[in-house]
Amino acid sequence: MASDYPKANLTWRVLHHANANEYAVGAYNCYNVDGVMAVIRAAESQRSAAIIQLFPWTMHFQGPEFIRYVVRAAHAATVPVAVHLDHCIKLNDVEMALTLPFDSIMVDASLGDEESNIRYCKSIVDRARALNITIEAEMGRIEGGEDGLPKVDLEGVMTRPEDADAFVRETGVHFLAPAFGNIHGGYPPGGAEKAWDLARLGAIGARIASHTPLALHGTHPVSDELFLRAVTCGVRKVNMNRTVRDEYTRFVADSAGTLELTALQEQGVKVYTRSIERMMRVLGSAGRY
Repeated sequence: MASDYPKANLTWRVLHHANANEYAVGAYNCYNVDGVMAVIRAAESQRSAAIIQLFPWTMHFQGPEFIRYVVRAAHAATVPVAVHLDHCIKLNDVEMALTLPFDSIMVDASLGDEESNIRYCKSIVDRARALNITIEAEMGRIEGGEDGLPKVDLEGVMTRPEDADAFVRETGVHFLAPAFGNIHGGYPPGGAEKAWDLARLGAIGARIASHTPLALHGTHPVSDELFLRAVTCGVRKVNMNRTVRDEYTRFVADSAGTLELTALQEQGVKVYTRSIERMMRVLGSAGRY
């Protein structure tokens, strides 16, 4: 297994297929069974690869057996569906994640200084190799707060294009989440169009995207056009949360008092699936498998 690493890894294969064919794969944050089912059904109907993303919260609230269920369901799909752990900040959470069958883990040490980030990420990559788990890291600091992430009061630290290649080389990480003005949990007036430094993202992509796919965090709200511009800069993994979840959440809130639970879940999954299918078409992942 180790000799085939990382090419034997599902997330690696999915994102490098996207790299070779210049499209992006959605990484969809799921909180419950409805989300998991919606991602898998959308992927199969669109013949698209997908990544199911879970937070450390899921490991604790729903437990290790839920993680194993998600991985089994994802890997049983008729198209490639990987399972990724997003924003694993605490050391204890990383230790727990390495005991579970994730395809990939985002190790978030971006709150520390750059040298400690490099040392920590490298140590996790070295351990993950034997488990066939690939690693995503954040370079710089993506501002904002979402799903347990700390809110950052200090001015965001942007990823320096000239340092990105050295960071990847020294750590051995397989995917990089750059900070270029993207923000977790909502944008200020002017939105992502004003906040994003696409020239910086393009410069980072020009240096490393040929061998290290870029991951895009902070995607709500973002226009379809802006997503496509990010793809041209080398983004291959696009994290999706409210972008595909809001219609489902509204449906559940509006219908919970009038529908039986079985009907609520069946119809809710259909609503959720349609939102994901649309983004698969936008990102260009539909019809690839």
